[in-house]
Amino acid sequence: MAMVNVELSDGTVHEYAEGITAGEVIFNVHGKKSGAVAVLIDGEERDFSHTIESDCKIKPISGDSDEGLYILRHSCAHLLAQAVVELFPDAKPTIGPPIDHGFYYDFHMDPIGDEDLRNIEKRMQQHIRSNHKIIREEYDNSTLREMFGSNKFKIEIMDDKVGHDVGSSAYRQGDFIDLCRGPHVPSTSHLRWFKLTSTSQAYWRADSSRESLVRIYGMCYSSKEGLKERQRQIEEAAKRDHKKIGKEMELYMIDELIGKGLPVWLPNGEILKSQIEKFAVETEDNYGYVRVTTPVLGKKQLFEASGHLPHYADGMYPPMEMDDGTYYLKAMNCPMHHLVYKNKKRSYRDLPLRVAEYGTVYRNELSGTLAGLLRVRMLSMNDAHIYCTLDQVAEEVASNVRMVQDYYSAFGFEDYSFRLSLWDPEKTSKYIDQPENWASTQDRLRSIMDDLGVDYVEAVGEAAFYGPKVDIQFRTALGREESMSTIQLDFAAKERFGLSYMDETGSENGEVLVIHRAPLSTHERFVAFLTEHWMGNFPTWLSPTQVQIITISERHAEHAAKVALDLREQGVRVSLDDSDSTIGRKIRTHRKMRPAYMLIIGEEEVENGTVSIRARNGDQRNGVLLGDFIDGIVEEIKSRSPSTNMV
Repeated sequence: MAMVNVELSDGTVHEYAEGITAGEVIFNVHGKKSGAVAVLIDGEERDFSHTIESDCKIKPISGDSDEGLYILRHSCAHLLAQAVVELFPDAKPTIGPPIDHGFYYDFHMDPIGDEDLRNIEKRMQQHIRSNHKIIREEYDNSTLREMFGSNKFKIEIMDDKVGHDVGSSAYRQGDFIDLCRGPHVPSTSHLRWFKLTSTSQAYWRADSSRESLVRIYGMCYSSKEGLKERQRQIEEAAKRDHKKIGKEMELYMIDELIGKGLPVWLPNGEILKSQIEKFAVETEDNYGYVRVTTPVLGKKQLFEASGHLPHYADGMYPPMEMDDGTYYLKAMNCPMHHLVYKNKKRSYRDLPLRVAEYGTVYRNELSGTLAGLLRVRMLSMNDAHIYCTLDQVAEEVASNVRMVQDYYSAFGFEDYSFRLSLWDPEKTSKYIDQPENWASTQDRLRSIMDDLGVDYVEAVGEAAFYGPKVDIQFRTALGREESMSTIQLDFAAKERFGLSYMDETGSENGEVLVIHRAPLSTHERFVAFLTEHWMGNFPTWLSPTQVQIITISERHAEHAAKVALDLREQGVRVSLDDSDSTIGRKIRTHRKMRPAYMLIIGEEEVENGTVSIRARNGDQRNGVLLGDFIDGIVEEIKSRSPSTNMV
C-alpha cells in the first residue's frame, strides 16, 4: 500500500497509508478532544472525511477560531433547515449563511410564532442527541436538479453558482440533504451550544418584488461559556435598547398612521437632538464652515447629473410627475451643495469652501429592515461638503478625523475604529468606472491615514459609488460593529457638475475635489447609539431634564418653585413635582425619565436655603447651598462634561 507524508502545523512529519481521512490524522495526533471541527489541507478548508491521497500539510481548525466558528454556524444553519422541513413539510429552504455570532436561514413558508420557534429548537436538540454524521456527497448536475427539483430557489442557486454543465456537493445528515460546498462539522453533536433568537421577514435575493420569506436567526458557539456570554450580552443590550428607553423617556414616537420609519421627535427628544446640533454648529463654526438650507426635493435631471440615478435609484422614493417635470425626494444633499458651489465664480482664495447643512433627506428603505431610530426613512443629516484642491485634501481629511475624535471624546465614546472603504473592481456596475481615479484616490486616503498614525482596516466593496471613504465603526453593546461617521473623497463631482476655480495664474482649473463628511451620522442613528451607550443616562448638558425637583410635602412647594426659577434663569432645564404623592413614589416615577439630578426639598432645605442632591445611582448629598449647586451644574453644562460630578 502506498504511503503519504503528512506535515503537521508544528513542523513534524507523519507517515500514513494512502486513503487515510483528515479526521483520522487529527485523532491520531491530537486525540478525540482536540476541539477541531475541520482541517486546512495545503491551505484549503476540508471536512474530517476528506481522504488524503498524496503528501500534504495539515492543520486543525479549532472550533473557537474565527474559521471554526464560521463552520459551526454554517452547520447549525443546516440543522435548523432540517428541523424546519420536518415540522413544516411545505417549507422551502433557500439560503442559510453564517453571520457574526450566529446564523440565519431563509424559508419560503407561512409566518411562524414564538411557540413554533421553541418547537424548532427542540427538534434541533433531538438531532444533536442523535449525533447524525454529516456526510459530503458529490453529484452530477442532472442528479442535483432532480434531487432539488421541487425547490425553485435551489434551482436558481444552481443556475447562478453551479451552472448547467458541472456538478457540485451536497451534505446529508439523517434524512435531510442540502446543496452546499462545505466544509461542515463531522456530526451534529458538535452543535450543542446554540440558541434560536428571533424571526423576521426577508425577500428572496433582497428584492422586494420577489417572494416573501421567513428568516430565522440563531446563535452558535463552540462552548457553553461562549453561548452564556453571548446571552449575557443580549440581556445587557435589551436593557440598553433605545426603542425601550426612548419610549420611557418620551424621546420619539413612530405612528403607523404617519408611516414606518418616519419618527416624530417628542419634546424631550427634540431637546436632545437640538443640543447635539447646537454643539455641531459651534464646532463647525470653529472649523470655518458656512451653512445653507436646500429643498427636500429636486428635479430628475439633478440626480441624473450627480449619478444617483441610476447608481442609487433603489434607495430613492419613486418619482413625482409635476406639470414642469419629474421630481424626486432627495436622498442626499450633495447635488444641491454642488450647485451652491457653482452659484458664482470661485477663486483659489475661496478654497477650501466648507458647506454644511442639517438637511432632512428621505430614503426608500424596505419596511422589514426598519429598526427604531437605527434605520429610518427620514434622516436628519449632519452633513457637509468640502470643495478643495488636490493639495488641500490631506489637511481637510486630517481635520475631519480630528473632529470625529473630539466629538467622540465629548460624547464618551471609546470603542470605535477606522475603516478604509474601497471599491470592488470585480463589480464595476456598482461604481463609476474610472479605475485610475479609484487607484489614485484610494492611495491618497491610505497615505493620509498612515501619516496620521491612525489604525485602520481596509474593506473592499464598501466604497461610495463616486469614491473611496473613511468610515468610523462604532461597537454596540451587543458587540456588533456599525458605521457611525464617514469621510468620503469624491473624484466624480467635478466632471459631472463642471466644478472649477480660477487659479493663481488666472486660468480656470477643473481639479476640484469634494469631501463628503458626516461626523455625527444622522441625528436618528446617532441618538440611537447615544441612548444605548448611556442607557438613557445622558451627560448633564444633553439630558432633556437636567434637574427634577421633588418636594417632600405640599408645604414646601413655594420654596421649590423659587429654586426652579433660579435654575431656569441660569439656563438649566428643570421640572418640578410638588404633588401630594409620597417621596418614594415620586422618585420611582421620575427615575425612568433619567434626569441628571433630583433635588429633594424638605423642611431642612427650606430653613437653610439648601438642597439635597440625589444622583441617578441613588447616592445622595445633603445640605448643599443652592448657590453652590447652581454654580456647579452651570459649569458642568457649559463644559459639556461627559459625566455628572455633583454627587
